[in-house]
Amino acid sequence: MTPLQHAAFKGRTDVCQLLLENGADVNSNHHENGYSALHFAALSGNPAVTRLILEAGAKIDHLNSVNRTAAQMAAFVGQHQCVRTINNFFPKERLEKFTKQQGFETEPKLPPNLQLPFLRLINSTNIHPVKVAMFLKDNKELVLDAYKVAKVLDILVEESMKSRDTNDVLAIKCHYFATLIRQASKFLKKPDDTLDGFVKSLVKGRDVDGFPEMQERIIRQCLKEFPYIESQLLQQLVQQIAPVKIGDAPTALTTLVSGIYGPVWEDDSSCWTCGELKAEKKCSACKCVSYCDQVCQKLHWPTHKKFCKSMAEAYQTREQERLKEEAEKEQSKKEMEKLEAQIKQTSVSEDSEGNMRSGETAVQQEEVASSQTELRMVAETDTLTGSAENDRKVLAENIEKSKS
Repeated sequence: MTPLQHAAFKGRTDVCQLLLENGADVNSNHHENGYSALHFAALSGNPAVTRLILEAGAKIDHLNSVNRTAAQMAAFVGQHQCVRTINNFFPKERLEKFTKQQGFETEPKLPPNLQLPFLRLINSTNIHPVKVAMFLKDNKELVLDAYKVAKVLDILVEESMKSRDTNDVLAIKCHYFATLIRQASKFLKKPDDTLDGFVKSLVKGRDVDGFPEMQERIIRQCLKEFPYIESQLLQQLVQQIAPVKIGDAPTALTTLVSGIYGPVWEDDSSCWTCGELKAEKKCSACKCVSYCDQVCQKLHWPTHKKFCKSMAEAYQTREQERLKEEAEKEQSKKEMEKLEAQIKQTSVSEDSEGNMRSGETAVQQEEVASSQTELRMVAETDTLTGSAENDRKVLAENIEKSKS
């Protein structure tokens, strides 16, 4: 195992970055079972390390000794985020042609300084609108050149749909990013403007139930404007979303994510603001809403504060019911243990009495046997005594006869 493979398996992004910067071979398979660094990154369950190894030029289709790719091994051990990262990876080589002048062009379609943030955007595995908006906020240059960036995304959509091997997933994903970038550009009327307003508009929920209606409408409009209506994935998404009222489940976002990445099992651990999985922080009042960090919590607070009190009361009610059920179970368990102890004690007593009765019977049997033995001995003695008496009588008669 090479140092890079070991660092990838441990999920150490910083060590992997250092090794790659110093010339580590990302496609080395110096391992007894033919595992590459990408295999170990996928098995680690760390999407950031997996993405770093991919960006360094790792071969996605490399097979190990049991003929399994890195994505297949990650799926086998349940590392689904790494599977998403690998299956939806867009290589840097496909983007390089857009960063260079072609033919009679006076400038490249995509400025070279946008290549890295563009790749990070298109390779992101969390396509929640708020997460994308926060990424665009941190990489505002993508929105400042929104026309060029969206144009390149449109070209990728066309290439994905018109190529021999149609890629509906990449096409719809690129179209979705282009839609969000065009929406974000409306909030940057001046170079000094920020995207805070765009992010807050996506997070804002309805007064009735807190549902983020703008997110839903943007996604529905995005699918409606997709130019290739013959796409099977598009038709599948529309059939699932069209009958559902805005605010009901499943949401357009859930359906879109399932269509691009496969089935998604939602749980309470995902961030209510940006959809990031395994969010560890919770609202201190209601204990029901999870967040990535304080930034997400502050963004969601204007919506959540309207429902926090009622959710806290519901949480307390559930907790009381849970504690009551646990107490009842504990009481039932103690009663069962007490009953089992009583049954066991009764069984032991019965066994002891049985053993005593058995002992008494044995003594009685021994006494009977002894009595019978004595009777037999007496009888035999009597028999012997009778025989001796007869002999004496016979002897006396013989003596009398001889005298006469």
